[in-house]
Amino acid sequence: MPYTYEDVGATREDRCPPGFHRLHVRARIGEGEAVFRRASEALMTWEMHRELGGVTITSDAAKAAPGVDVTVGIGPIKAPCRVVWTAEEYRRTAWAYGTLPGHPESGEEAFEITRTGDGTVWLTITAFSRAAKWYARAGGPATRGLQHAYAQQCGKVLRRLCAPFEQP
Repeated sequence: MPYTYEDVGATREDRCPPGFHRLHVRARIGEGEAVFRRASEALMTWEMHRELGGVTITSDAAKAAPGVDVTVGIGPIKAPCRVVWTAEEYRRTAWAYGTLPGHPESGEEAFEITRTGDGTVWLTITAFSRAAKWYARAGGPATRGLQHAYAQQCGKVLRRLCAPFEQP
């Protein structure tokens, strides 16, 4: 299946194509190498998404990798996506998926774990999107508000998953 937008991979360069709404949410997760490793694992294995209340995520792969198909479900809504890119580096772990036909939105969303020089671990979620289905268009700003709330919830879930690994 083809992607439902043209600028595939734009989140890797933190670009928002014309005509799309941009999302940027950053959350502090904790501190230290153990927190970074745990957050990276939870991100790459879908665990962070699976721990979100009311959200389902299905994939035939155990780990995010380019070309892997993923379906995010919220209630009766199913949102098919495909992983566009991944990064597993010394202080950065990330991946992004793009929308496929049937998704209520059109665009891309990236999830990035970084560890700064002082050891602080952050989750940053960036996205660009626009409505693709009538009900997403009808939702207007409320739809974008839900996307923002979803991104904030990801940070809360990741903090909870990483809390046992926090350095005293």
